[in-house]
Amino acid sequence: MTGRPIDTDNPLILASASPRRKRLLEQIRLPFKCVPSQVDEHEPISDPETLCQRLSLKKASQVRADFGSVWVLGADTVVVVENRVLGKPGDEKEAADMLRQLSDREHRVITGFAIFPPSGPPVHSESVTTFVRIRQLREMEILSYVSTGEPFGKAGGYAIQGMGAFMVEAISGSYTNVVGLPLCALVKALLRTGALETFPLPFT
Repeated sequence: MTGRPIDTDNPLILASASPRRKRLLEQIRLPFKCVPSQVDEHEPISDPETLCQRLSLKKASQVRADFGSVWVLGADTVVVVENRVLGKPGDEKEAADMLRQLSDREHRVITGFAIFPPSGPPVHSESVTTFVRIRQLREMEILSYVSTGEPFGKAGGYAIQGMGAFMVEAISGSYTNVVGLPLCALVKALLRTGALETFPLPFT
């Protein structure tokens, strides 16, 4: 055992400000608190799986340093199309350009996540990949979607759980991974590392 398991009195610390990751953890009723990291995500592009895992480790490590004996989860998501890594668009022009790159193609959504125990080094780090096919988009559709504001703050410039679902033709792999956290892989890792004794948790 690497520390007291997660429960309502000992919640997981999510090292992220992402509202999508927050909603996913709420969906499975996992006790947690959000503590955003201040890690600079603009790193030199390397292998995308390695990049995601490295950033998730850095985020969790930074937040864990400011807390006591708690479990900490860090995560990072990127979109990869034809070996190009797409992060979060900075403006409307960049968002539209990302959507043009995704149009009529299959791309990969990769989320890396890392788990730190209450003390000691990380006990788990992995990346999960989902393949997503975007249908052919008309220029008017791209510009209209960008004008909604939804692409901002999302890797690749779209939200599969929102209005952006209209463009998703097919996926292969974890749906929640595309949203921001591969919940099946995450719960398996939390059970394996002792962060959870059982799941779902009993509710009072």
